[in-house]
Amino acid sequence: MFKHVVCFKLKDNSREHCEKIKAMMLKMKDNIEYIKDIEVGIDTLHSARSYDIILSVVLDKAEDLNKYSDHPYHVENVKSYMAQARTDSIAVDFEM
Repeated sequence: MFKHVVCFKLKDNSREHCEKIKAMMLKMKDNIEYIKDIEVGIDTLHSARSYDIILSVVLDKAEDLNKYSDHPYHVENVKSYMAQARTDSIAVDFEM
């Protein structure tokens, strides 16, 4: 199994906006066959070092990461939206 984790800092980190992003990200499970599991969390502490959203995606193998990344649903919906909504992001990808 392979895990892809991304944290996002948002331009608008209001609860309403974070919930909208969470719902959009969770829809990937129904649209991208390579996703075995998905979790999306919203930060509650809002400290100086906090990120606003965390996305955790489980895939069968590392090779599926490129398929997931290039999938039309991911590119057209999530990736394009987040490119405009975020101020920063970090990622970690690892074998489980």
